Amino acid sequence: MAELNTLPEDPLLSSTQRTSYLSQGHKDVLAGTFGGIAQVLVGQPLDIIKVRLQTSPPGTYTGMVDCATRIVTNEGPLAFYKGTLTPLLGVGACVSIQFGVVESLKRYFSSSNKSQGKGQGLSYGQFYLAGGIAGVANSFVAGPVEHVRIRLQTQPFPPLYRGPVDCIRQITTQSGLFNGVFRGQIPTFAREFHGMGMYFLTYEALVQYKLEKDNLKRDQLPNTYAMFAGAMAGYGLWLTAYPADIIKSKLQTDSLNPNQRRYKGTLDCIKQTLKQDGVKGLFRGLLPTLVRSPFANAATFVAFEWAARNLKNV
Repeated sequence: MAELNTLPEDPLLSSTQRTSYLSQGHKDVLAGTFGGIAQVLVGQPLDIIKVRLQTSPPGTYTGMVDCATRIVTNEGPLAFYKGTLTPLLGVGACVSIQFGVVESLKRYFSSSNKSQGKGQGLSYGQFYLAGGIAGVANSFVAGPVEHVRIRLQTQPFPPLYRGPVDCIRQITTQSGLFNGVFRGQIPTFAREFHGMGMYFLTYEALVQYKLEKDNLKRDQLPNTYAMFAGAMAGYGLWLTAYPADIIKSKLQTDSLNPNQRRYKGTLDCIKQTLKQDGVKGLFRGLLPTLVRSPFANAATFVAFEWAARNLKNV
């Protein structure tokens, strides 16, 4: 396994010369929250398009532009921010969990490597594992949050739900907790473990390269490079984990009534998707995802690095 020779200086390490009012873990989580909020505000419109393309029957839209045009025509431009409150709160929480767990595991692996005489640098495998574990931890929040979000995004006009709370109430009443609120959790686990593993591996490898090449400290990382590395991290995530996201979306937009559901479960959903639409059915909506990804994920990491620097001595 290739080694990253030195661990970049943690952006959130406190100065030993000042009193720190927040623990390192609190700083990790708070900086991640800033990243999550930035991600939602930048990426929500294209996420709406992605979900519509993923969950609509084949032939409903001719493509990304047609989908966007019809949303504006039929529902107005504000429809692109339909259901934003849920992801704004939920994704903020999800991303804060991701960064909190990743930064904690980076420090753990670094300490473990040092104690074994390997130096503080993390291997690519350790970065991937840190991201994967963070993804699994996050998935317990991400699954229900995205379920509510996707139902609000795809509901017809006039709407079926008065808001996130009413949506949760209806899901729970008709389908229960595990078969309702947590529906689609298996593909969510798969997407989050592998996707977040690739996400943080890509970002940290690119950042490590830049810091070593230009002899920089972590808090000297240029925002433009953080944007680039974040954009590439997004591609690393979606190009490898997108099929799991498709299956998750299909399960989470299925009927709330267990007796009227189209899919019996994850495997049945995969089987029906391949039978109806072939392999391409596992990649429907990928284009708006790839268009959205560099902007949303660049914003995520720039916001995280900015918050990290400003929280350093808090």
